[in-house]
Amino acid sequence: MLKKQRYQAFIDHFSHHMPEAETELHFENPFQLLIAVVLSAQCTDKRINIVTPPLFRDFPTPEHLASSNFDELFPYIKTVSYPNNKTKHLLGLGKMLVEVFNSEIPSTVNELIKLPGVGRKTANVITSVVWNQPNMAVDTHVFRVSKRLGLVPQNAKTPLEVEKHLIKHIPKEHIHVAHHWLILHGRYICLARKPKCEDCTITHFCRYFEKNQKTLQLEADLIPKSKK
Repeated sequence: MLKKQRYQAFIDHFSHHMPEAETELHFENPFQLLIAVVLSAQCTDKRINIVTPPLFRDFPTPEHLASSNFDELFPYIKTVSYPNNKTKHLLGLGKMLVEVFNSEIPSTVNELIKLPGVGRKTANVITSVVWNQPNMAVDTHVFRVSKRLGLVPQNAKTPLEVEKHLIKHIPKEHIHVAHHWLILHGRYICLARKPKCEDCTITHFCRYFEKNQKTLQLEADLIPKSKK
């Protein structure tokens, strides 16, 4: 299958079966989303959704973060990954939002990455989710699934390389939602260690499945019928 055909099959399938895909992080405004995404680095959305309600309640604005301190903020996020660094990031982020951006969330990637704790991936998430900008955030799921499907070359070694390939071939109007298609498929079906190919509905255009079809079929045949 040609790359152009794979992309078209990818877009056709998910546009029909998952047209309203969105982030699983819970938020009510751009400020809350920014905080949630910063906290979600190397942590699960499920954990972040447990932590953020009291955090959002007691720190509802950039001003609240800016006027806080480490000892006050740390207990709210102590159960997420790297809580020490993330506490410092949130404090610095709050101050910069107040002092530099008039307490408004920047709407461009270049401005967002100036904030403490905000890298390109986080900035791409914010701009695509809040403003539907054609930006592609590449996390481990997007990186893995896009290569397995054959959407990007196997020799694409960095998130930025993967991002550039996806941006080049996915129509602009689909980029912001395609990010969620790839994440959700990787989170629930195309798992890192053992992808659920037997439950997958897109094996007809998956390069990984094409290459491993015989092996996967042999494994399936060995499973007792009672367990299938």
